[in-house]
Amino acid sequence: MLIESVSRRWSTPPSLAPYVNAEFAPNDCRRCPVKSARTRTDARKVSFLPRDLHDIQSESRTEQKTQEWLSRYALRAAIESTISEFVNGHGMRQCRYRSEDKAHVQYVLTAIAVNLERIDVHLPPTPARRPRNPTALQVFLHRQHIPRPRSWRVATHPAG
Repeated sequence: MLIESVSRRWSTPPSLAPYVNAEFAPNDCRRCPVKSARTRTDARKVSFLPRDLHDIQSESRTEQKTQEWLSRYALRAAIESTISEFVNGHGMRQCRYRSEDKAHVQYVLTAIAVNLERIDVHLPPTPARRPRNPTALQVFLHRQHIPRPRSWRVATHPAG
């Protein structure tokens, strides 16, 4: 059962999107059984688009469910992710150089770096490196059971 009530005030505040606001009395909202389905807040205001803009929005949302629209948007999503990678991963929000020629060189080199990173993902992993053969001195120390430090460059001065 929907309780119909008359709003107290209608307004169209100045903004970029021409929303219409309707304000209701506190007593009207408290007894409404479908308030949670109509609004997410405890406020007694409801905002909506004018009829002509609402119709355009509904048509656009319906079109966004078609396969043709999704395939066009997939291309845009790929482009957006590339731009995001340039900006967030490579600091391309601001150019390091002042002249147009130097800025172009920066863009080209960054694009090459991104392409190399993408190619690297598809290459097979490099095999693990074999450890080097021990030197004759290391073999001698091992046979004599003489302990040796991990690095010969460790300071061994008694004063420390």
